[in-house]
Amino acid sequence: MTRLLCTLLLALLALQARAEGLSASVDRTRLSAGESVELTLESSDVTQFGKPELAPLEELFEVLGTRQFNRLSTLDGESRATTRWVITLQPKRSGYVVVPPLRLGEMRSQPITLHVQEPAADTGGSQMAPVFIDASLDQESVYVQAQSVLTLRIYHSVSLYDDSSLTPLEMAEARVEALGKPQTYEKDINGIRHGVIELRYAIFPQRSGELSIPSQVFTATLVDRSRSGDYQPFGPRPGKVTRVRSPQIPLQVKAKPAGYPSDAPWLPARALSLREAWSPEPQGAKSGDSLTRSLTLKVDGLSSAQLPPLPATSVEGLRRYPDQPQLDNKASERGLLGSREEREALVPSRSGQFALPAVEVVWWNTQEDRLERSSLPPRTLEIAKDPGLEVEPLPSEVAAQPLEDGAALWPWQLSSALLGLTTLLGFALWWHARRQPAVLRGSQAGPSPRTLLDDLKRACLANDPHASRHALDAWARQQPETLAEMTARFVPLSDALDGLNSALYSEAGEHWQGEGLWQAIGSLPTPPGNGGPAAAEAGPLPPLYPR
Repeated sequence: MTRLLCTLLLALLALQARAEGLSASVDRTRLSAGESVELTLESSDVTQFGKPELAPLEELFEVLGTRQFNRLSTLDGESRATTRWVITLQPKRSGYVVVPPLRLGEMRSQPITLHVQEPAADTGGSQMAPVFIDASLDQESVYVQAQSVLTLRIYHSVSLYDDSSLTPLEMAEARVEALGKPQTYEKDINGIRHGVIELRYAIFPQRSGELSIPSQVFTATLVDRSRSGDYQPFGPRPGKVTRVRSPQIPLQVKAKPAGYPSDAPWLPARALSLREAWSPEPQGAKSGDSLTRSLTLKVDGLSSAQLPPLPATSVEGLRRYPDQPQLDNKASERGLLGSREEREALVPSRSGQFALPAVEVVWWNTQEDRLERSSLPPRTLEIAKDPGLEVEPLPSEVAAQPLEDGAALWPWQLSSALLGLTTLLGFALWWHARRQPAVLRGSQAGPSPRTLLDDLKRACLANDPHASRHALDAWARQQPETLAEMTARFVPLSDALDGLNSALYSEAGEHWQGEGLWQAIGSLPTPPGNGGPAAAEAGPLPPLYPR
């Protein structure tokens, strides 16, 4: 009996693992009647062949087309092969329609619910042009800095070349962010199938009053089927260039309510959530442990750049090490979803209780049009002692134990006497050294500066660049300044040294003339404040051409 139960359990786990191998997703869950939607099925099981069974879709959907893609990717050194099927579906009825699970071998996909809305009323014959644009806002009036979603749909009943373009949406008094990539699908209008290119923008007005959403211009080349035989690969495309413009839409922007707290940042949003996480959990923490606290603020209807920083944890006895905040934006069907995550490492320096205050965020609910406060309750951390970090005090009986006899005192007396004698001796030596001169003149080792200067003169006048370089380095080592400092304050010496270096590292070294370098050395001015013994011994430089 036990073996049978184990076999059944393993079979169920195997079926569940195989079911997870076929995933299903759609490009959107809300659409109008007559529009198409793309269903994507993806499998990573290389043992399965063929394609999914599409028969369950025929009751609620019309299958317009199926495409298959095979992809091979490498992750962490492992190759992974995936197969993807993109199925274009058109719902046969409005309301809530469920995409049923589809089967591929023993794998099954999960069901997906779609909301198919009733088609809007026909606006007239103007929409029967080959290409036209429809623009709409999700709401006609919003608060300042709140989100308004602009949906732009480009309809075309004829084929277009891939050279189409759309002018960017720019507004000087509002921030504009694109919501994802453009989506393409099909829709029936008055019995004519149209291709649709849908673009969505999140608009955040920065001032109150009336704003105007500017029109956008769409330019494309229509495919001319009647002249398809005249098509030239490197010539002009046969077709007509069309240009259509979207309508301008007014937007009413309301000012911040007067009852909103003046000391709180302005946050108009549909929804707001505040979450706290710990790593590791603070239960059982000891003094000296590092606890990472994460506060995540998610707002529906605002971008992450509009979210304010959360209050920092400031508790005595907790050392705080904050991290850089993590900002993220996600595009949803209702607009932009911004999040801000702040992490901080908290290290308790002692044991005991630490009271963390409540974290509160004030915001304005645009759906209910009222002030709301979202908060995390206060929390108390219980920190235990760490025996490895506690300092053990000396036993009281050892500290208070009297000396039994005076025989043990003589080592301390002897060490104290030696310490006193060495202190007196050191003071006497310091007093003797204080009466001696500060610097004693010692005999100079090596050649004198006068000899080095004569060697430099002979090498320069002999036009020998290598000997001149060695003599110059030897003479400069006995000067109060370095060679770099002398060239920095005396331009002729810098130019002469550049010429010497060029002769050393080029083929023109045999034509070098050292007279310029010797003249620069002879006319080198004495630096201010350098009249020490070395300068006195060297004396003034002799003239180059004595008379």
